[in-house]
Amino acid sequence: MADLLTSVITRVAYWPIDIPITDPFVVATGSRVVAENVFVRITLSDGTYGYGEAAPFPEVGGEDRITCLNALSGLAPTLIGQSVHGYRELAARMAHATPLQPAARCALETALLDASCRSAQIPLWQLWGGADVRPRITDITIPIATQDKTLSLARGWYERGFRLFKMKVGKDVDGDVRRLESLHRALPGISFIGDGNQGFSRKECMAFAKGVQQFGGVMVLLEQPVVRDDLDSMAAIRRATGIPVAADESVRSLDDARNVVEQGAADYINIKIMKTGVVEAVDIASFTLKSGLKLMIGGMLESRIAMGCSFSLVLGMKGFDVLDLDTPLLLSTDPIQGGYRYDGPTLQPWTEAGLGLSVTVPADTRTTVIK
Repeated sequence: MADLLTSVITRVAYWPIDIPITDPFVVATGSRVVAENVFVRITLSDGTYGYGEAAPFPEVGGEDRITCLNALSGLAPTLIGQSVHGYRELAARMAHATPLQPAARCALETALLDASCRSAQIPLWQLWGGADVRPRITDITIPIATQDKTLSLARGWYERGFRLFKMKVGKDVDGDVRRLESLHRALPGISFIGDGNQGFSRKECMAFAKGVQQFGGVMVLLEQPVVRDDLDSMAAIRRATGIPVAADESVRSLDDARNVVEQGAADYINIKIMKTGVVEAVDIASFTLKSGLKLMIGGMLESRIAMGCSFSLVLGMKGFDVLDLDTPLLLSTDPIQGGYRYDGPTLQPWTEAGLGLSVTVPADTRTTVIK
């Protein structure tokens, strides 16, 4: 009974935060120069905090910051007086109330999970089993840019130890091939993920894959090459190119994951908590492994709050082969204290309770407080 009394949610605060991106983040379907995110902090009756983050990317998930803030204004009051340890039931209620706002739900779910684990005095990754707690290597994302800019960006990351380059492609097949070839010639020992963000047609993706193979480039994955509903083309690309395909935008729910598996449309499913919320992401990951597919994990333009939550899944569950947990490195500032850290391309786990981090809550009119 004492634990129940101390784990009651008494306060929810949330506020918008702008984090400049070091270089314009250009993908096939849109671009960003600032991460327009929302931070959340919940407080329990014993004073324990939990932090969360919404990082909407309209071109991928259909949400923007305004819709996130509107969703939070409706969801936050429903948490007051609830036990933080009932996070799964609370997540289900929020999903029913706001099915089209996964990033907003993700922020609250992450804060619930963080506070629950702080209350239990365990790292968040232990909640998922703690099955694979070790340093892990991430790729680094190179946005669509000129050939010279692409090489300049890649060379800088290469000097910091990165060898797997996630290349944003899908707007110009010939230009994309030339960009990758320039890196292949200049930077020994690298490999690629080609992330089309739905920008290619089936024919264009085939041509892109052939072009990379002709210059000898190592393509680890083709990620979401075509529009999300064109599972037939994704299956055809897998068969024709021999390159594994990862479903990203095609999987925004457990039902989507089932469709991808049934149609043989992918070798990997890319788990992103901003697409589904955290609890459903765990369910999708478990289903993916049981179905015999492999797991990739990535994110939107997130700070180390949301990315730390994603990293907790990697550490807690087995089976994540490809990590795309790099976006905090693309931001010009880091507003987070504590938590996991980067050592070049290596993510180092944390041992503190919850996410092991903290954030300063702005004491101004930007912050909304529900209690």
